[in-house]
Amino acid sequence: MEIVYKSHFKGFVKKQNRGFQLAIEDAIDRIKADPAIGKEETVDLTGFLIYKFAFKDREYLIAYKLEKTRLACYMMGTHEIFYRDLKVT
Repeated sequence: MEIVYKSHFKGFVKKQNRGFQLAIEDAIDRIKADPAIGKEETVDLTGFLIYKFAFKDREYLIAYKLEKTRLACYMMGTHEIFYRDLKVT
């Protein structure tokens, strides 16, 4: 399965330290192994799946979509304004 990283996702990951980047890679590997692992969103975010994972006592969310044979990672962040920002991506 091909993985595509959208600009918002890449920008977030690029700013993080190497330890957190490795944790993100592990989360992406878990999603790739079981794409249905994320919770499917409804209403105005239909089509997005959200996978949650913890790193150093904080919860992070990854928004992704399954597009035929590829996994598209759209956004990543903490819960505070995640859904609001996802609506405008």
